[in-house]
Amino acid sequence: MTPIEIDTPHGPALVHLHVAEDARGALVLGHGAGGGVAARDLVAATKAALEERVSVALVEQPYRVKGRKSPAPAKQLDTAWDVVIDHLRGDVFAGLPLITGGRSAGARVACRTAAVTYAAGVLCLAFPVHPPGKPEKTRLDELNAVTVPVLVIQGESDPFGMPPPAAGREIVAQPGTHALTGDLAGLGEAVRGWLARVLSD
Repeated sequence: MTPIEIDTPHGPALVHLHVAEDARGALVLGHGAGGGVAARDLVAATKAALEERVSVALVEQPYRVKGRKSPAPAKQLDTAWDVVIDHLRGDVFAGLPLITGGRSAGARVACRTAAVTYAAGVLCLAFPVHPPGKPEKTRLDELNAVTVPVLVIQGESDPFGMPPPAAGREIVAQPGTHALTGDLAGLGEAVRGWLARVLSD
């Protein structure tokens, strides 16, 4: 399917749509800081969601569309994300419960914007708790601020750290590091089960 181009204040974003038949929900996922929407964990999560009759939108941030590898400032990322979510809510995902998420930096964006996007849940793939070797520079406040159900799938040896469990937050540890490619089947199973629980609630 041809990606949808959505204008944002920071340039166009691209949305790669995967529409489930008789969808009962929608999942919007963002990519990591230097990666794209073809990351293997995002692909596995997309497949799992479609099996649960959840449509998926994979969002390429404007800086990636422009060919840049260095991420834009957080405020720009969040603004572009909000615009994309608003567009999808008013169009292809109208009337569906909407779950947001992403891998690494994309997970941070979804956490920071969960309240303003009215997300029903947040899926975090390899949430970067802190920069490698710098546990004092924690980003747990972004995760802790989310008030809807959260699933974090994290590599057991991720140099970006392991977030603690908390009320409403489920942690699934998997073999491997930040790439989350150690058990893609297990990742898909965790995503499927969690989506089913969130949507049944």
